[in-house]
Amino acid sequence: MATVTFDHATRIYPGNDRPSVDQLNLEIADGEFLVLVGPSGCGKSTSLRMLAGLEDVNSGRILIGDKDVTDVQPKDRDIAMVFQNYALYPHMSVADNMGFALKIAGTPKAEIEQRVKEAAKILGLTEYLDRKPKALSGGQRQRVAMGRAIVRKPKVFLMDEPLSNLDAKLRVQTRTQIASLQRSLGVTTVYVTHDQTEALTMGDRIAVLKDGLLQQVGTPREMYDKPANEFVAGFIGSPAMNLGRFKIEGEDAVLGSARVRLSRTTLDAIKPEDNGKIVIGFRPESLDVIAAEDDLSIPVRLSFVEELGSDAYIYGELVGAESADEKLGSGEDSSQIIVRVPPRTAPNPGETVHVRIRPGQEHLFSASTGERLPA
Repeated sequence: MATVTFDHATRIYPGNDRPSVDQLNLEIADGEFLVLVGPSGCGKSTSLRMLAGLEDVNSGRILIGDKDVTDVQPKDRDIAMVFQNYALYPHMSVADNMGFALKIAGTPKAEIEQRVKEAAKILGLTEYLDRKPKALSGGQRQRVAMGRAIVRKPKVFLMDEPLSNLDAKLRVQTRTQIASLQRSLGVTTVYVTHDQTEALTMGDRIAVLKDGLLQQVGTPREMYDKPANEFVAGFIGSPAMNLGRFKIEGEDAVLGSARVRLSRTTLDAIKPEDNGKIVIGFRPESLDVIAAEDDLSIPVRLSFVEELGSDAYIYGELVGAESADEKLGSGEDSSQIIVRVPPRTAPNPGETVHVRIRPGQEHLFSASTGERLPA
């Protein structure tokens, strides 16, 4: 096994002025499952392909273990890659697909057979070894692609959105299988996805990218509880965090009819370039429904109620937002606030409820830089 290090690694595609990956610094521990996540075009797949040797590194370097592999050919990097499309040979059996790379490398036939059987047992594919890919389901084909990587016994696994072709139920099932498989094998794994739910449930750590720049690296819990900036806050979590740009009036932050009390620590961190504004975020589960008489509250006029059995979510708009310049809502440029409430207690659409952020569960960000502020 091995560590992986991105040392100021940069990739600029020909004809582009901006780097697709810009000065990426990232250390991945031996045996770690690291997830690269971000919106489309953020540079996550490019980073993976740089590590695989499929993209040039324009500046900086990449190390696997103590070896600088920046200019090393892909076949000599001791990595195995699993792609979004399964890339199986349709005329070969499952066993032949899984052992093909070993066959090309000149591995003895008996050893190939042994490794294929071992991998098939791990992946639950033993009874399918004689089948052709067309006789398999999507999930089984993806496991064959995984098996092809496992039999090589590489130092590093690279996975580029391997579950995106599966239906929702199978995706949930397969992601738990991949995560448990990686932990049992102990192979350093870099996993790329745009699905932040996959990132939160699978990774030992998550690295969030935006516009080629690394935004934050941390455990799923760290990313959820203490996002480093406004972008990470809005990206990590499902449903997304409610975010709004408030105007500071004395000790309070005000937006429409919403009013939130700020601490002296937060007020002291406000800079002149913030122009008297602050971005406040709160997750749907971080709110309490309170009495309407309370001045420090967020009034929400309900438009939709979603009962999920174990949970209920209410959706609505901020009262008084019609006259405000800014929006408060869950998701980018959204004016729809989401609140989680106990099941079978949700009010009816059209009603107005008053909610308050629980102490310590607000997320505060600079209006000028988007960086996290002390609470």
